[in-house]
Amino acid sequence: MAQPQSKKIFFENLSGAGKAIAVLTSGGDAQGMNAAVRAVVRMGLYVGAKVYFIHEGYQGMVDGGENIEEASWESVSSMLQVGGTVIGSARCKEFRSHEGRLKAAHNLVQQGITNLCVIGGDGSLTGANLFREEWSGLLTELVEQGLIEADAVQKYSALHIVGMVGSIDNDFCGTDMTIGTDSALHRIIEVVDAIMTTAQSHQRTFVLEVMGRHCGYLALVSALACGADWVLIPEMPPEDGWEDKMCEKLSATRSRGTRLNIIIVAEGAIDRHGKPITSGIVKDLVVKCLGFDTRVTILGHVQRGGTPSAFDRILASRMGVEAVLALLETTANTPACVVSLCGNQSVRLPLMECVQMTQEVQRAMDGKRFEEAVKLRGRSFENNLKTYKLLAHRKPESELPISNFNVAVLNVGAPSAGMNAAVRSAVRVGISEGHKMFAVSDGFEGFSKGQIKEIKWADVGGWTGQGGSLLGTKRTLPAKHVDKIAEQMREHNINALLIVGGFEAFESLLQLYEARATHEDFCIPMCMLPATISNNVPGTDLSIGADTALNAIVETCDRIKQSASGTKRRVFIIETMGGYCGYLASVGGLAAGADAAYIYEEPFDIRDLQANVEHLTEKMKTSIQRGLVLRNENCNENYTTDFIYQLYSEEGRGVFDSRKNVLGHMQQGGAPSPFDRNFGTKISAKAMQWVTKKLVETFRQGRVFANTEDTCCLLGMRRRALVFQPVVQLKGETDFVHRIPKEQWWLKLRPLMKILAKYKTSYDVSDSGQLEHVVRNRPKESDASVAM
Repeated sequence: MAQPQSKKIFFENLSGAGKAIAVLTSGGDAQGMNAAVRAVVRMGLYVGAKVYFIHEGYQGMVDGGENIEEASWESVSSMLQVGGTVIGSARCKEFRSHEGRLKAAHNLVQQGITNLCVIGGDGSLTGANLFREEWSGLLTELVEQGLIEADAVQKYSALHIVGMVGSIDNDFCGTDMTIGTDSALHRIIEVVDAIMTTAQSHQRTFVLEVMGRHCGYLALVSALACGADWVLIPEMPPEDGWEDKMCEKLSATRSRGTRLNIIIVAEGAIDRHGKPITSGIVKDLVVKCLGFDTRVTILGHVQRGGTPSAFDRILASRMGVEAVLALLETTANTPACVVSLCGNQSVRLPLMECVQMTQEVQRAMDGKRFEEAVKLRGRSFENNLKTYKLLAHRKPESELPISNFNVAVLNVGAPSAGMNAAVRSAVRVGISEGHKMFAVSDGFEGFSKGQIKEIKWADVGGWTGQGGSLLGTKRTLPAKHVDKIAEQMREHNINALLIVGGFEAFESLLQLYEARATHEDFCIPMCMLPATISNNVPGTDLSIGADTALNAIVETCDRIKQSASGTKRRVFIIETMGGYCGYLASVGGLAAGADAAYIYEEPFDIRDLQANVEHLTEKMKTSIQRGLVLRNENCNENYTTDFIYQLYSEEGRGVFDSRKNVLGHMQQGGAPSPFDRNFGTKISAKAMQWVTKKLVETFRQGRVFANTEDTCCLLGMRRRALVFQPVVQLKGETDFVHRIPKEQWWLKLRPLMKILAKYKTSYDVSDSGQLEHVVRNRPKESDASVAM
């Protein structure tokens, strides 16, 4: 398949020939670790290095022997979708001693290993850094003991360390998201969604205890994702008297007609005096004060188990490749680094800076400096806490500001998971800001017919976990109904508009902006939130709903591949949605371990198809049993899914057989993923705060009048930041014929998919992470925290 020109072809500049890289997993396991191991092994082999597994973590390094095993390409096949870590992980007391580290150094030198990729938590990474600092001294001791030759000290003079953080708690400072966190959130939300149905049936209160001895991230984000009534976390213990406040809140919720309550407790939750708050204490309190039928569910190790989510597979694959690049570029003076995620970008940070910041959080908590602890956790954590408080705790009417502004919210285009979470967030933040909120049913078609009604705080209760669009949505653009829409806006005195939708929503906003010239009714602040499974909206790297669709694709691909286990060699041709945008096919292919993904943005011809078939045939002749090929629905009008299926069937005859599958609308359905719930919730809250600001700025002489470009914006995620961009300025970035942006960031991930599928290709490293430093408080805009 044709490749766009790379700015830099790394294998010509960064050769791994003569280098030996070892990969180990240490500490607690996390879903996605296997994807990271697979990426390190395949990228290492690709650049010509020798790659070794170290089984059982640091214990295997100390014990040596069969625990240090050379890895092959095939040895990491079929591990992408497996949870935990297949190379094993163990906590090792011996490595903490000098003698243990001396044994480990001897075992590494025997194999010529001087590059270590460590996947674990802060303890594992601190141990690796100490090992690196002692390395030259350890080699000298080994020479003195006659265990290695004197020239080995010079030959293996420096040990290079790169870390990747694998921890479901997301308790490591310096990265927005650690490997395994998103999958753990999936497990928690699956349980919460299931519990909600039974709780509703019996009008019960459920107290859920989730992991997080020292970090409340899982509790906080799952509370945000399911709209829990109360959450207890170690970083921000409740004020004294919280017991009465919680019971008042639960009672008020029931009095509004809600049939259930959900309370989420982190296992390390404490009060202001450091006394533990357990799930049992909370249950007894609710029963004693309110008499509610209350049950406790402790999730425990369920959160560590199961298959990794699409997000974790992609994150781990990107981090694994970045880790190998970092090792190739390292010098004797380069400090040990950790590969991190900031917004949507890979960054490299000095390992010990991150560890020290992480330890500072604990010291702040021990010193009861809780506000400081929250700030040290990072802007993402701080924003999650603020957003939760804003949405979960309704202020009394007397405390609300009086704005006298009416704000309408509507969905436009095809439904996508997470839309309802965005609408709930907009309504509740709007009410908190003192606005009167209006819901428009059935998009602009409903707007023109007057399907507009006021929506209250309680009306959006329970919306977060609902798929589809509860408001109703249509693809109709406003241009044909502009007069009627203007009339309805006058009738309901609409002062601002929030549109949640895909490419049609973008086109709608452009049309409304142009209609300002003839209709002053549209001279109001207008904002759009991108929500489409296709992820084809200009001005944003990610859209609400795309993560849920990716998870549906990956889950189906896993099942389809598993259906061929134990049978003869088989290749599956799978068609994905996305219109002309190849995001789902490409990123889904990376997450599912596809051999090829055909998309419109990267033209291909019969020679490319033939080369792919030959490549798969060659792989099938070795030990690979199953192949996976994804095809975007509109990638080529002639090379249809049927054509590609028939081509593979004919050309693979005698080596493998083929099957095809069109995934269809199952990609659009289902409950939203934790990522989409939180992404929708947070960007919607930010959008409503922008709307309030613009309403105040543009209110003159008793009315709102906003006719500048910067009052008609799309809120999108660009690399590390959430940015409000005037839609007029995005016109030049858009291919309106094919309904896609002209430049798309994820195209840079395609070579990565090909490398991991054993294709020889070029890889653009111009965007690779350069070593940065941990920043205590990032600039305000960089709270993108794509990773929730």
